[in-house]
Amino acid sequence: MVYIVPVTGGAFHKSFSSPDADVILGAKDHTLFRIHSWTLKTTSGWFRSLFSMPQQSPHLNHPETINLDEDSHTLESLLLMICGLPINPLTSYEEVDALLFAAEKYEMPGPVSLIRALIMTLPLLDQPLRLYAAATRCGWEEEAKQASTQSLALNIYAPEHQPILRKLRTGAVLDLINLHRDRREGIRKRLNEQPFVTGSMVASCPRCRWRIDHHTWRELKYKVVMEMDARPLGDTVVDVGLTDWPEAIACWDAKCPNSECTYVLYDKVETSRLIRDCIDSLPKTT
Repeated sequence: MVYIVPVTGGAFHKSFSSPDADVILGAKDHTLFRIHSWTLKTTSGWFRSLFSMPQQSPHLNHPETINLDEDSHTLESLLLMICGLPINPLTSYEEVDALLFAAEKYEMPGPVSLIRALIMTLPLLDQPLRLYAAATRCGWEEEAKQASTQSLALNIYAPEHQPILRKLRTGAVLDLINLHRDRREGIRKRLNEQPFVTGSMVASCPRCRWRIDHHTWRELKYKVVMEMDARPLGDTVVDVGLTDWPEAIACWDAKCPNSECTYVLYDKVETSRLIRDCIDSLPKTT
C-alpha cells in the first residue's frame, strides 16, 4: 500500500537528500529519500504507472512524500542499485528475500539482475538450500541447478532444513528430493550388479571352492547406501569411509575360512575404484 502525504518529520538519508530531487520516498521507519522521478520512471514499471496517473504538480520546495512498506535498509539498497551508486553488500538471505520482494513489487528488473549475480558469491553461495529457494522462485535455472548440486553435501531430511523446504513450491521440493533419492537408489542398484559380488548369500571360494559367506560385503554395501542417504554427495564414502569404516576394514580383511587357502575375498583397490566410478556416474543436478 502507498500513502502520499505532505512531508512531516523524518530525517533524510545522507545519500538521498538532494534538494533538486522532485520525489520523496518514506521508509516505514520514517527515513526519507529524495530521488528524481525520472530515475524512478525509467527503472520501475510500478512507479512509471504511478506517475502516469493524473496528479497535482508538486512544488519543488514542498514535494509530497510517497510512504512505502519497506524499511530504510531495504529501500536504501534498492535505490543505490537503480541510481548506479556503490551498492550495499548482501550478507544474508533475509536481505536477499526483502530486496527481491521489493524489486519484484516495484517491477525493477535492474536490481533483480544484480541480486541474481550477487547470490552466486560468498557468503550467499555457501547456503545451497536458501540459494535453491530463491532461484526456483525466480525461475533462475542455472542457479537452481548449481544449488541442487551443492545440496548433495546436506541431509535435507534433517530437522534444521525443514523450515526452508516448506517454503519451496511443490515441484521444486520434489525435484530436490528426487535428486537425493535417485543417487541413493542408484548406488544401491549398482552395488547389486556385476562386477560386484551378487547372487546368493552363500558362495564358494574362487580358489579352493570352500564355502564362504559374503556378509562383510553386504554390511559394507548397506553402510554405503545409508551414508549416501545422509550425504548424497558421496565424498565421505570414497574419501574416508572405504578406508576407515569398521565395515570396510572387515570387508577388506575377509578371507576364505579354509586355513590352507586364506584367499583374500575382495580387492580393496579395485572395489574402491568401482564404487567411486559408480558415484561419479550418478545424477548431479535437478
